[in-house]
Amino acid sequence: MSQPILMITGLAGAENCASAMSRQLGSAVELVASRKAALAALRRTQYAVVVVDESLAEADPEGTELIWKHAELAVPLQVNFAISGTPRVVREVRSALVRREQEQSLAMRAAASTIENELKSTVTGLLLQSQLALAEPSVSPTLQEKLKLMVELAGNLRNQLARPQA
Repeated sequence: MSQPILMITGLAGAENCASAMSRQLGSAVELVASRKAALAALRRTQYAVVVVDESLAEADPEGTELIWKHAELAVPLQVNFAISGTPRVVREVRSALVRREQEQSLAMRAAASTIENELKSTVTGLLLQSQLALAEPSVSPTLQEKLKLMVELAGNLRNQLARPQA
């Protein structure tokens, strides 16, 4: 099961929406009725999506901003539960979950690419410096063997980094 979803609304019947959402999305849905309860829940658990009832958001904009601030990486959604049926709310949350997954995937690929480029640059520097040290005429035979090994290891690492990743 994926990370849970937090629903913040005081409307009657919200329990039915939460249970339908849980069944359809395969995620636990925690339902709270107030900003105070929402902040307590956000301190306890990390959520994938935080859904705030529009009537609560409009009645307490500062409180809603505080909820968004404490939501961390959860996708914030503001929904008018008074006019939105369960199917629409589920569609909105499903869309937010897909968007969140895509953003996480993009961020992971960008981080991996950055790390790979940094490693390639460092290995190139190591290889170049060890080759330059090996070319020095005053290098002792013992140090020359160690430098040859260093050149070989750095070369092997560069080749491994150059191979396409699966």
